[in-house]
Amino acid sequence: MEESEFPLVQFMREGFDPVAELGRIRTEQRVFPMEIPGDQTVFLLTRYEDVRAVLGDHERFSSDFAGIIGLGSNQDDPGGLGFRDPPEHTRLRKYLTPEFTMRRLRRLEPRIEEMVEEHLDRMDKDGAPADLVQSFALPIPSLVVCELLGVPYDERADFLKMSTDRFDFMAGPEASLQAINDAMTYLVDLVARERRDPGDGLLGQLLREHGDELDDRTLASMADGLLTGGHDTSTSMLALGSLWLMENPEVAARVREEDGYINQVVEELLRYMTVVQVAFPRFAREDLELLGTPIKKGQMVLCSLAAANRDPALGEGMDKVRPERASSGSHLAFGHGIHRCIGAPLAQMEMRIAFPALLRRFPGLRVAGEVPFRKLAIIYGVEKLPVTW
Repeated sequence: MEESEFPLVQFMREGFDPVAELGRIRTEQRVFPMEIPGDQTVFLLTRYEDVRAVLGDHERFSSDFAGIIGLGSNQDDPGGLGFRDPPEHTRLRKYLTPEFTMRRLRRLEPRIEEMVEEHLDRMDKDGAPADLVQSFALPIPSLVVCELLGVPYDERADFLKMSTDRFDFMAGPEASLQAINDAMTYLVDLVARERRDPGDGLLGQLLREHGDELDDRTLASMADGLLTGGHDTSTSMLALGSLWLMENPEVAARVREEDGYINQVVEELLRYMTVVQVAFPRFAREDLELLGTPIKKGQMVLCSLAAANRDPALGEGMDKVRPERASSGSHLAFGHGIHRCIGAPLAQMEMRIAFPALLRRFPGLRVAGEVPFRKLAIIYGVEKLPVTW
């Protein structure tokens, strides 16, 4: 396979599946060089073993994009922990980790159940047909983040709009950047108010316990990272998972009827869909050799999570959903290493609640029109999901 033959292949799919070219790269070439504008070469990894190794190697590979390209420290930039290296990454993550234990998250479980039921009630009242993205998959993750952070009820509609607008790439990059800036401005103000009168949400909890160690901008950036990581990804998983379940009624029936079965289904859907197709880029900290390929200091390595999670080395039939695999903990849908998604337990909880509730409320749920999938997307999903029942 020639260098640069498929420079965008890591962002492409055919329905649920990564394009065939990505599978051929995985078979034929462990480190695949691609030319990008500016006479730069980036290196794509597609095999599970190789992707896992690089994501787990923060000694040789940096995640600090701003630092690598010479913009200085990125510790106050929006985006949370994803673009930070130790020791700053280690310092900030230790504050968040206790907030994402199952013991702490269980306090959110009743509210998530209420949110899901409220939106199902609204769908039922409005009647069929409906766009499941707008009616269900999009608002629930945003409201869960609001509940987690402690966004006041009367401000949630505006916050939901800011959350949604940043991912509306059809409006152009300037609109998306403006929405990000608006969200950061709001979050800095929210942190300042929480500092004066801490509430029961994550921000209030962090300020009570570590207020002297975290300034407003850093805490707002951490909150923005949780929004970035937990909004569009969960929306895409709820939409794609619902679509797959509608197309596979036997599995859907078991989800409705067997309380514990959803746990296996969620883990396998996470692996199969891998909505975050490519991990945050890694940059070589020094000149090095990667699987026999020389990499220069500062050059970018891209890890295809979608290809790695379909690697035949993991077992038979990886291009099929088989809930009996019970693959919890082994797939790379949440990444790997120090940058593994800290909100993974919350995302899993959302799906374990949302899918059974949807299928039980609307047992006859079915697709009612064309489903447009995203094109060239870092986070894969559907633009809309027309349904009826």
